[in-house]
Amino acid sequence: MMSPILPFRTTLLAALAAGLLAACGPGGSDAGNKLAAVEIDQSTACSLDGMLLADYPGPKAQIVYADRPEPEFFCDTVEMFGIYLKPEQVRPVKAIFVQDMGKADWDQPRGAWIDAKSAWYVIGSSRHGSMGPTIGSFAQQADAQKFSEAHGGKVLAFDAITPDMAVLDGGALHDSKM
Repeated sequence: MMSPILPFRTTLLAALAAGLLAACGPGGSDAGNKLAAVEIDQSTACSLDGMLLADYPGPKAQIVYADRPEPEFFCDTVEMFGIYLKPEQVRPVKAIFVQDMGKADWDQPRGAWIDAKSAWYVIGSSRHGSMGPTIGSFAQQADAQKFSEAHGGKVLAFDAITPDMAVLDGGALHDSKM
């Protein structure tokens, strides 16, 4: 006679496996809950310095942390990288968004939010953002290359950007509105 524990165990293991698979793939608990960037408005302030994002040129950024539903905004991609790449940054990050400057107007960027980790960046161009020299962000490598040819700088992927490329000192020296 078969032990009644064996069918129970098999059923339990099958149910657990199905639950894990459902949570990992399409149709799982996160399906339909894909994070989206939050659009800035006239009152959206930078998490670091309180500057109003809409008042300044250049790409903006936002980080969505796992411990809070609303993003933290940055008036400049350098600020975002400066915070994200700090060795003491231990808060789990759910998403990072930057603006695609291949589509957004550099002087008054609105919309065109993209996943920061899949974006291409131009370091060292002549174009400035809210805090002076900034890091241009682009959805397409070709757009980043075209920008680099027009304004100088080097095209890099997200993972190639290092903390020494995102130094925050002296940004106020370039801010003509403060």
